[in-house]
Amino acid sequence: MVEEKITKGSYTYEEVLNCSLSYFKGDELAATTWINKYALKKSDGTYTELTPDDMHQRMAKEFGRIEAKYNKVESPVEGLSVYGRKRKKSTEKFIYNLFKDFKYVIPQGSVMFGLGNNEIIASLSNCVVIPPVYDSYGGIFYTDQQMAQLFKRRCGVGVDLSELRPKDAKVSNAAGSTTGAVSFMNRFSATTREVAQNGRRGALMLTMDIAHPDIEEFITIKQDLTKVTGANISVRLSDEFMKAVENEDTFTLRWPIESKDPKYTKEVDAKELWKTIIKSAHNTAEPGLIFWDRQHHYSTSSLYPGFKNSSTNPCSEIAMQGGDSCRLIAVNLFSFVDHPFTEKAKFNHKKLYEVVYESQRLMDDLVDLELEAVDKILDKIEGDPEPDKIKQNEIETWKLLQETGKKGRRTGLGFTALADAMGALGLKFDSAEAIQEVDGIMKSKMTAEFDSSIDMAIERGQFEVFNRNIEDTSEFVQMLRDEFPELYARMMIYGRRNISISTVAPTGSLSMLAQVSSGIEPVFMTSYKRRRKINQDDKNARVDFVDDLGDAFEEFTVYHKKVEEWMKVTGETDMKKSPYAGATASEIDWKKRVELQALVQKYTTHSISSTINLAADVTEDLVGDIYMDSWKKGLKGITVYRDGSRSGILIADDKKESKDLGYKNEGQFPKRPRKIEADIVRFHNESEKWLAVVGLIDERPYEIFTGKMKDAFNLPQWLEKGWVIKNRDENGEARYDFQYLDKEGYKITIEGLSRSFDKEFWNYAKLISGILRHKMPMHYVVDLIQNLNMYDDHINTWKNGVARALKRYVKDGTAAVDKKCGECGDPEGVIYSEGCLKCVSCGHSKCG
Repeated sequence: MVEEKITKGSYTYEEVLNCSLSYFKGDELAATTWINKYALKKSDGTYTELTPDDMHQRMAKEFGRIEAKYNKVESPVEGLSVYGRKRKKSTEKFIYNLFKDFKYVIPQGSVMFGLGNNEIIASLSNCVVIPPVYDSYGGIFYTDQQMAQLFKRRCGVGVDLSELRPKDAKVSNAAGSTTGAVSFMNRFSATTREVAQNGRRGALMLTMDIAHPDIEEFITIKQDLTKVTGANISVRLSDEFMKAVENEDTFTLRWPIESKDPKYTKEVDAKELWKTIIKSAHNTAEPGLIFWDRQHHYSTSSLYPGFKNSSTNPCSEIAMQGGDSCRLIAVNLFSFVDHPFTEKAKFNHKKLYEVVYESQRLMDDLVDLELEAVDKILDKIEGDPEPDKIKQNEIETWKLLQETGKKGRRTGLGFTALADAMGALGLKFDSAEAIQEVDGIMKSKMTAEFDSSIDMAIERGQFEVFNRNIEDTSEFVQMLRDEFPELYARMMIYGRRNISISTVAPTGSLSMLAQVSSGIEPVFMTSYKRRRKINQDDKNARVDFVDDLGDAFEEFTVYHKKVEEWMKVTGETDMKKSPYAGATASEIDWKKRVELQALVQKYTTHSISSTINLAADVTEDLVGDIYMDSWKKGLKGITVYRDGSRSGILIADDKKESKDLGYKNEGQFPKRPRKIEADIVRFHNESEKWLAVVGLIDERPYEIFTGKMKDAFNLPQWLEKGWVIKNRDENGEARYDFQYLDKEGYKITIEGLSRSFDKEFWNYAKLISGILRHKMPMHYVVDLIQNLNMYDDHINTWKNGVARALKRYVKDGTAAVDKKCGECGDPEGVIYSEGCLKCVSCGHSKCG
């Protein structure tokens, strides 16, 4: 047993930060990422873990408990692999050493956060695919509730919309016809954004089949960046459609999708529909493209009745049937390079095989641990005071996941640090030599995974529905039969423990903790400027950058950790001499990138989450070529991200756009009531304290008044709201008064808003108010103000304060920014990797 080091006392944030900084050798990003996401915290906000070492012991104890349960049964020798016959039984100490320092084995986020955590009741699954939305209002609301119940237990969710009937189809309710499948996407998106999971939002994938009659509306909905902001969207592309594109043929949209006699059909030009997909992907990196027939046929699970894929998890690396979940662990490939960055560097295949073999056993143990977690969740629901009819949906959802978890025992063993492993071997990531090396690594990994799962079938029992006849219909299994005949033969005799085994999932946060490259991705940059927001009033702060709104940042250069290691080992500082030169995300040859992913996909039972990063000026045709080549090479899916693409704009016809922007007839705007609500927003204009009074109609800014906080307008600091009243003086001139309630409920009225305000600023504010009244979208108002060219610094500072005051009214998800991080504010912090947006400055990731 590992010595118990976890102190049962409580630690402050500062204590944990100091210890974690020491653990991570001063890497603040790694330390704060671990603390904020995974450190065990009590309900009073104090911590019970000082460093990841405590977390690794916590997890090892739980995995060790499951291993001990199976170790009690005497294992048969007949049929076991060579390694299976000679290996020693796993212990808590052995497992801890696999986890220690993130060196060999890294369980994914839900496991690090939830396993052994008695303060919360949460799932250990990273993601769930729920059954396709049933085609009725009841079905839509049932799915919506399922999402909410899963989000609150820390699960990401995927669901397919293809079974919903198309727009204008007849229904038997009062409406007479349906608004279509796409109309419900914002509902599901809103649920995702609303349900918090320990301070983080949920993650949602919405998919639709390319044959659905509403597919064009689905494809283009997120070109308006204010819509469906809480979900990723992907199109399920069939070989039938892709061949029609290739042959410039027509394609039949239909519903129901798989019916031999569909109720609704429509002929379309496949090439034109493809162009719409590519144009949208070029603009905003969405929708994602999933090659659906490849997902089905090159699978070890989808061919089984009851396990046919219906959608994917939020990052697309695992396709599943509705009602199943995925658990994820990654191995750190860098740690298997002996003598890294030297002439003696060599990949240790024997060590990789042994660690992967043991990791697959841990994956199966994790199924047991997740089933225990589901039992706790069901017990919690049972004890809740809600009536049984209210609990029913939640109970049914978790029982379905429990049943399928037992039946299939699905696992998702992946890897991280592939690029660093290649760098450590002295190989350029997209070179022919590197691709050959990756082929060998993937063969070793896959062989170990299957040997382990087959051995567990002998020792623990095969997954419940294993069927040799079905197995032979899988193109993946056919590959095993042709290229790994001994492995195939042994599996056909003894079965295997897990219906599906491997994946390549995003490892953004894990890679930060392990201080390695992420997943299958190339290193994004060898070094970058990291920005940290600071308080400008701090005399000790170094201000290196001030953004358009006046927020100040300190800048410092951060090298990729393994680049630092290369520099130390070789004594070199010239990046052109490093194995990473010319091999970063924006530099590598995309054709080689697709070739490498196709190679990894060959040995992977699920799919791969990855991104090809392109320059801002690449053409739509190039994006289309990459996707077409990816289909031809046998990929199950890939993301193409053009730098700046997420600052895409609304695509709509003129009539619809005018309606969306609130315009009716030119010059018309809502008539102002005499008294309207107002918010008080305080800001600094250089060293002076100013305030803005923002008048609201329907909770939207209608007018703004600004001035120094002095004399009559030195308002109480606690005051946040009031009213602006429009009156007329003796001469009939309009006058604006401000009124508020004091702490005892008495009305205080200050007459003449304009009398305390500088006339020049008053006039600028009147111009801005005119724009607000005409309902220009708020993010455009803010952008307009930020880009005003003022003639002196004082007015420019005022301008930034007004922009900041109005920015608070921009709805979440509206701002069409590309690189600015919404979490830490770094204007250049966000990158796109593994199909996910993540920030290099604070570690925030859209995929969690």
